[in-house]
Amino acid sequence: MSEEENDFEEEEEEEDKAEEEEEFDYESDLDYKIENVVATVVVEITEKIDLNQIARKHAEVEYNPERFPGLVMRIEKPRATILIFSTGKMVVTGLRRASEAERVVDKVVKNIRKAGIKVANPEITIQNIVASGDLHTNIDLNMAAIVMEYAMYEPEVFPGLIYRMQEPKTVFLIFSTGRIVCTGAKKKEIVRDAVMKLNQQVRDLGVAKKELTDTDYQDITFI
Repeated sequence: MSEEENDFEEEEEEEDKAEEEEEFDYESDLDYKIENVVATVVVEITEKIDLNQIARKHAEVEYNPERFPGLVMRIEKPRATILIFSTGKMVVTGLRRASEAERVVDKVVKNIRKAGIKVANPEITIQNIVASGDLHTNIDLNMAAIVMEYAMYEPEVFPGLIYRMQEPKTVFLIFSTGRIVCTGAKKKEIVRDAVMKLNQQVRDLGVAKKELTDTDYQDITFI
């Protein structure tokens, strides 16, 4: 092969590689959804909340102090579960949007007041957003554990790789099928940025692959 032909082939390979990179849009190809938003709430109280009084007023709540110190209240619209403690602290789980937290807390406060208990000025803090997604590529977890910083993979303990992304600060569970779970974000924008960054990392680091081998399946131990 002449030097000119060799140079031409190299140029074609570089062009093909550039086209492939252009075709994959890390932002538009994102596939994830928010599964759960966890918020904490603190309300002002003049004395400890009598959870028995709330349980007597609202038959649909659950309160068994011998098993758990908090009262469990469920709201249908927006759907959420609220843990209420006598100290005036609450934990809201099950939300799909952080913007729904205020509506849920308003309803909870009204229910508490209906039981004859004074509470005021609820302060809401979003603590965690959990999202699930799909990178649409198989992942070599053994290789990922080597080339990705802050990654841990112990297949005999858990079938997924745990990756602690430093910026934005989030934690991922990554499975060989490309399925992921993202936790630790406090804003939906952070979830999006983190998933987009991971989407690019697995491809840039060469741990994404089209097919899994038999050994990849053998490494997975379900618990």
